[in-house]
Amino acid sequence: MSGIRVTVNGETRSATAVSPHTRLLDWLRGEGLTGAKEGCAEGECGACAVLVARPDGAGRTRWTAVNACLPAAAAFDGQEIVTAEGLGAAPGVGTGAALHPVQREMAERGGSQCGYCTPGFVCAMAAEYYRPGRSPADADDAAGTAVAGPEHAADHTTGPNGFDLHALSGNLCRCTGYRPIRDAAYALGAPEPADPLDARQERPAPGACPTHLAGDGAELVRPATLAELLALVAGRPEARLVAGATDVGVEVNIGQARPPLVLAVDRLEELRTLEVSAERIEIGAALTLSEIEHRLAGRVPLLAELFPQFASRLIRNGATLGGNLGTASPVGDAAPVLLALDAALVLASVDGEREVPLAEYFTGYRRTVRTAQEIIRAVRLPLPVAPHAAFYKIAKRRFDDISSVAVAIAMELDGGTVASVRIGLGGVAATPVRARATEAALTGRPWDLTTATAAAAVLAAEGTPLDDHRASARYRTAMLEQSLLRFLDQTQPAMEVAR
Repeated sequence: MSGIRVTVNGETRSATAVSPHTRLLDWLRGEGLTGAKEGCAEGECGACAVLVARPDGAGRTRWTAVNACLPAAAAFDGQEIVTAEGLGAAPGVGTGAALHPVQREMAERGGSQCGYCTPGFVCAMAAEYYRPGRSPADADDAAGTAVAGPEHAADHTTGPNGFDLHALSGNLCRCTGYRPIRDAAYALGAPEPADPLDARQERPAPGACPTHLAGDGAELVRPATLAELLALVAGRPEARLVAGATDVGVEVNIGQARPPLVLAVDRLEELRTLEVSAERIEIGAALTLSEIEHRLAGRVPLLAELFPQFASRLIRNGATLGGNLGTASPVGDAAPVLLALDAALVLASVDGEREVPLAEYFTGYRRTVRTAQEIIRAVRLPLPVAPHAAFYKIAKRRFDDISSVAVAIAMELDGGTVASVRIGLGGVAATPVRARATEAALTGRPWDLTTATAAAAVLAAEGTPLDDHRASARYRTAMLEQSLLRFLDQTQPAMEVAR
């Protein structure tokens, strides 16, 4: 195949002079759509954000904001994209000088100064504007607490129109101080009945388009089935599997990596399942974090705590559990939480499948038991989940930052005694680890200050924390110790209610 076809702002465009590593951002700008900009090239600033039509249940579409600087243009073969230019040009949406309601509010309320970041803000804001179910009923209560909706964590800020400001957590602006942008977001009403972009959500999203693009010494292949994917991996073990490209995209942009074979798995339905039974929840490895968050709707409280602290909405709209665990990074935020949930991975190859407990998956720095011929097909969580759980992420920024230390705790109490506990740690060793010595120090003992203090001293000695640019080893040790005392303080009210 020598090219791709992508629908951009309602017009189907063919691209022939595009290589497997040409970024979506570069291709769009080459097409004259220069609203999207490159700021950080790492998915942290949102200046490159665009809207993509993604599946949203049976027969529906959801406009989803993603960073265009990370994924390859070829990954959007057969897909639909709307840029900031296309928002105002949509017939029946713009008014006056063809401004979309989001663009108009940003202009009238001073949400744009130098303008570099504005198109990205507009696209991320438009995704929330069109979010199904957004309603004033989701607004914060008088105390400032978000009161409704599965995508509204307690630390979100939700306006009187139901607009969740966390939708903009991946967009940075160095001019406005953000208040005018917030004012613009909170001034938005509901889409008009004639809004074609809103009406588009009532129809199915484009299906996956099998793609094989070669050029510049590389290939990008989108397999049509899991069997085809496994056969490709067996024959080409050097292949890189890519879903949201939130990690590989950074390697390409910053590290100048050029994998010879990229296998796009983000639309492979066999990797995008979410099944719930009486015994477990099975989550497909290519289901995005935003999709998992939406579909679980708070059913697993520990995951519900993780999602708002995992990068930004723009990143979560592309990132997957399979990708986060596949990199085997010691600072990946999903691993500590999944360790605390006693998760297992389903590894698949042409020879069949095997289930590996996540606690036995990591073998060294960015090394795992997964062979070159295997992929992560799914993550399994046993049910029921522990009733007392918390995720503590210590980082320089509250959101959209890499953890210095991450601690996940899941505990079951029998009266006032610790019946079982699992603690997952990130950022304190060459791999994510279970704090097994601390778990042993807690199990079977009264859950009180005496037990917590003694166990906290054990937790402080878990792992092998290092000094680096994010934190010192001494600081990391102190944060480990404090996390268990914090968890005691958090669970005391629940224990009082139980009594």
